[in-house]
Amino acid sequence: MSTAVREAPTDQGAEAGEKGPRSKKKIALILVVVLAVAGAGWFFFLKPTDTTPKPGVIMSLASTQINLAEGHYLKVGVALQLTDTAAKDLDGSKALDATIDLFSGLPVTEVSRAQSRHKLKNQLVKELKELYDGEVMGVYFTEFVTQ
Repeated sequence: MSTAVREAPTDQGAEAGEKGPRSKKKIALILVVVLAVAGAGWFFFLKPTDTTPKPGVIMSLASTQINLAEGHYLKVGVALQLTDTAAKDLDGSKALDATIDLFSGLPVTEVSRAQSRHKLKNQLVKELKELYDGEVMGVYFTEFVTQ
């Protein structure tokens, strides 16, 4: 009769089995915490802020007459779309001066065409944004008569 000797189970296998899942859970938990902290840091410190100006009041300026080429003239009224952070007592003199400079001496055919008028308006907006340090965000023609 031969008797087989059985070896008693050791705790070594049980311990190895327990360490694997526990360490994976710890790693997963640490990873979740790190990602949460990184996401919160990005949200509070690196998130891009909306720097787009918001529209404020519209300031109408008095109409003015501008001499065009070949004895023609342009009567133009301008209104400025100000930002919500623009100064309450904004002076329109710079806007009128820029408008006169832009349109003076142009041929009547150029200011009469919608496409070129739109291009001139965009130039005026760009110049006024610089002159008024970003307090002007748009221009409206309230009157536009050529002769």
